[in-house]
Amino acid sequence: MAGKALNKKNLLELGADTLADLLLEAVKGDAARQRRVRMALSADLGPEAITADVRKRFASIRRGRSFISRKAQKKLAQELAELTTLIETSIAPDAPDAAFDLLWAQLQLAAGLHERTDDSWGTIGDVMREAMAAISQLAPKLSKDPEALADSVFEAISDDGYGAFDHAVPALAEALGNAGLSRLKALAEAACEAPLTDADLARYDFISDRDARTERALAGRNRTAEMILQDVADAEGDVDSWLAQYTPEQLSYSTIAPSAATRLLAAGRPEDALRLIETALSGESGDPWFDTPELDEAHFACLEALGHKDDLRAALWSRFERRLCPDALRRHLKLLPDFEDFEAEDAARRIILAYKPVEKALAYCLQAPDLPLAAELIDARSEEIDGDAYDILTPLADALVPSHPLAAVLVWRAMIDFALSRARSGRYGHAARHLMDCAAADAEILDYGIHLPHADYLGALRKAHVRKSAFWERLREG
Repeated sequence: MAGKALNKKNLLELGADTLADLLLEAVKGDAARQRRVRMALSADLGPEAITADVRKRFASIRRGRSFISRKAQKKLAQELAELTTLIETSIAPDAPDAAFDLLWAQLQLAAGLHERTDDSWGTIGDVMREAMAAISQLAPKLSKDPEALADSVFEAISDDGYGAFDHAVPALAEALGNAGLSRLKALAEAACEAPLTDADLARYDFISDRDARTERALAGRNRTAEMILQDVADAEGDVDSWLAQYTPEQLSYSTIAPSAATRLLAAGRPEDALRLIETALSGESGDPWFDTPELDEAHFACLEALGHKDDLRAALWSRFERRLCPDALRRHLKLLPDFEDFEAEDAARRIILAYKPVEKALAYCLQAPDLPLAAELIDARSEEIDGDAYDILTPLADALVPSHPLAAVLVWRAMIDFALSRARSGRYGHAARHLMDCAAADAEILDYGIHLPHADYLGALRKAHVRKSAFWERLREG
């Protein structure tokens, strides 16, 4: 039987003629596979032949007008990814400029493809990011005229409605050099001052009010120019020009402040970075589920750069208290003098056991991980658990059942009770499975303590929800 196995060794023994016949038969009627074989044949003829075939394929994709289904989208994405690899391996080593032109042409396909398919999964977007990453690797080898390249970059970003060229400036910074970056900066600054064109306004034809359309078009164009200016400032290491694209209020946003602080730190300005971060922290939400890890990390980096060890320990503890962040607690404990960590660990346990909402504390226990603490928390506060938090409770119960079966049962019961008391019929199937899991775990539980044994819980459930026949039918089916 070993001789019949489909492996490379056995296939090679068939000989070239037999393999060729089998390959021709396999690709018959399959256009995608035929293209792959042609590309492989072209690879033996040198970069010029491959380039010509890749261009033909791009032209064919560009001419397409029909809607691309999800299945076809995945096949096309795979093909484009393979073409990116082919360009990198078979063209770029000998002809980097030609390879760049092909990858740029591939990125230019993005707009047409997005208009013909639903890219909710990001499949096409991922392929385009891979192409841009390949361009970034090529950049040091390019011999393009920097100013002409800047013109191409500016035009591509200005016409890009789907983000394919968002990272073009950092990817090509080395190829652009000082001359290209200066040219880009001049083009972006001129764009902010120029009057709107008909093309600018045409993008917002869906807005009926002319003044509103003009305002939206102006904002969109300026936003693109400002993005280019920021990327140029980054490439030139000009942090002040980068910051100048935002108002003081915008720099205090939790989504912007970390990036600004990171740049200030890199420029050797930790005091400025800390002031900016402290302003952002002063406006942070108190919602326990609304986390801002990037903002806190930037804060820690500022304090570390300034050598403020006591403030760093306090900030790490504050993040743990507010967000129940396991990493912040670990880092805090490492910074403590010997023997003080034991007291801190006890204080941390008390905080977790009393934290509200209890689901957040359970999420901490799952992430840490600390299953004994989770079991203690569940035993003490099971009545508080919101059974709607199934994204946390389901994996927690699965983790608990081998060593803490009672805690797992109480978590399953929370989800069962929620589904039935709220008549969430869509969750009856899950609830039925959870109830069967409770029954399976019953044999492992010697003492239910203050909680109802399984038989009593099942009896109470039948009495309270006797009319929910759909649930009981699911249970019988299981």
